[in-house]
Amino acid sequence: MRNYVMPLQIISWVFGILVLVVGVLNIVLVHPVPGIVYLLLSLVYLPPATAWFRQKLGFQIPIVVKLILGIVIFMFTLGVSDLGDMIDKL
Repeated sequence: MRNYVMPLQIISWVFGILVLVVGVLNIVLVHPVPGIVYLLLSLVYLPPATAWFRQKLGFQIPIVVKLILGIVIFMFTLGVSDLGDMIDKL
């Protein structure tokens, strides 16, 4: 078996890190509660957490659900959250 990274894993890492950064920004700039929620949601996208879910719980979150959740996360972040308002003011 070859040891290579699939493009989907790269996208998962990038998106997971973006949601993680949004969580940290929310903790620092807005309020800890939405920041912690974003930090937990970032685990859905990171490949090691996905492997853990598959191993321990016996299921994996489908890619379509991850995609829809990602769209909702960024619409909420940039549209109705206080962080989106702070970005608009810059």
